[in-house]
Amino acid sequence: MSAIEIVNVTKSFKDGDTTIEALKETNFSVEQGEFVAIIGPSGSGKSTFLTIVGGLQTPTEGEVRINNLSFSGKKEKERAKLRFNEIGFILQASNLVPFLTVRKQLQLVDKVAKQKENKKGMDLLKQLEIDKLSNKYPEELSGGERQRVAIARALYNDPTIILADEPTASLDTEKAYEVVQILAKEAKERNKAIIMVTHDLRLVTYCDKVYTMSDGVLHETSKQEIK
Repeated sequence: MSAIEIVNVTKSFKDGDTTIEALKETNFSVEQGEFVAIIGPSGSGKSTFLTIVGGLQTPTEGEVRINNLSFSGKKEKERAKLRFNEIGFILQASNLVPFLTVRKQLQLVDKVAKQKENKKGMDLLKQLEIDKLSNKYPEELSGGERQRVAIARALYNDPTIILADEPTASLDTEKAYEVVQILAKEAKERNKAIIMVTHDLRLVTYCDKVYTMSDGVLHETSKQEIK
């Protein structure tokens, strides 16, 4: 079963009398354990696509299924619950809460879920080699360390998929490779479907599949075509 299924999805906007097709009819799926990259120029539709997959936008037509659960026809409260349970987000800026320590970043997830602190949190930090940073605040961490914490937070609730929007854009080359290697490893070891939007074509070597977005059209691209 696919972790993600996009079925006949489109997204269009009205700009005065003009209709803008931000995403033309798209069919797409990612299996559990797959790490997929989406590349393309600014304005090509990548961000629109990612927000639709993440249930942050509603498609004009078509259906989005996460772990065989559909966003279609659900009220916003139900959509938010589905996002929280099934999707982990990693953004360009780590988006950590500045006044919370690393450990409390994870405890915040427990608070939102109205559950007791999950003991696997420290195990997760240890696996990502940041357990010694558990009592530090974001301002005390390097960019690479902050992104590791963001990855831990995204994985903490055991979601079906991870959506990473330019997760290495603010990092130097060494840290960027480090973060993408972690994502590739977590996809396989935790059987997660991961979609990464990136402008850095060097990083796609770590991905199982690469798709190019151009003028709202998504198509699979071989790694050999990317230069």
